[in-house]
Amino acid sequence: MIKKLHQVEDLLAGRPPGKIAVVAAHDINVLSSLKEAYDRGFAQPILIGNKGKIIDIANEIGFDLSGVNIIQQDNNHKSARVAIELAQRGEAQALMKGILPTADFMKAVLNREIGLKTDRLISHTMVIENKNYPKLLYVTDAAINIEPDLMQKVELINNSVDIAKALGVKKPKVAVLAAIEAVNPSMKSTLDAALLTQMNKRGQIEGCIVDGPLALDLAISPESVKQKKVKSDVAGDADVLLLPNIDAANILVKSLAFLQKSKMCHIITGSKAPLVVTSRSDGSMIKYYSIITALALCRNCK
Repeated sequence: MIKKLHQVEDLLAGRPPGKIAVVAAHDINVLSSLKEAYDRGFAQPILIGNKGKIIDIANEIGFDLSGVNIIQQDNNHKSARVAIELAQRGEAQALMKGILPTADFMKAVLNREIGLKTDRLISHTMVIENKNYPKLLYVTDAAINIEPDLMQKVELINNSVDIAKALGVKKPKVAVLAAIEAVNPSMKSTLDAALLTQMNKRGQIEGCIVDGPLALDLAISPESVKQKKVKSDVAGDADVLLLPNIDAANILVKSLAFLQKSKMCHIITGSKAPLVVTSRSDGSMIKYYSIITALALCRNCK
């Protein structure tokens, strides 16, 4: 089981470079992260955007583009369409958002006529390496689904579990988080958590162990489990953290990023190809880990 993000490189070692189409690629952080993945033999980027700017940035950072396909396209909407067409034809295994608004990128992905929708819910998982936790945490959903209902939460679990399994977790432990660990009829998060737990026990959610409601301390702290005397197959050892809504997930992720300097990467799944959609405030290493994780998932795409 992979416990550190750099170990994702081991999954890609010996494989042919994965093809990743990058929309609006004329950005120094994006190209720096791609250079790292390209130089190590993990990625074969297809750069879509302003060719002159791409070449100027590449020269600045020492990125040899002689073996890289660059597609000239200044219009962001058309750039996104080109990338989607490459994925539809199987010429790109993953897509990455460059320097364009996330809304514009996702609008193209979700387009009913030309997009990459499947019958699965598209969702965001943040893979987090924190020095105070002995393994990777998979947190969902901090970016796409605002206020997921019960059945959407089932899909969020399925998508994050698939990622965890692709990175070596045999049977992921899913903690459905709430403010408390008891069911309270006034708190929808606790009711959903109890239902998801029961659905898992009855085989309606497969390939993982689900338990909730669990407060965050109970999900990740064996000491809290001991003190509160909670019996659970998940508590204190969670792999996946399912948050009640986008606000809670986003706040948790950014707290870990900015207060604890955790290493992390963004992955969006449920589409025909994994998507790398990072924040403008993310550095090149977050983008790098997101790229190689997306390419590691490509052999597991559905």
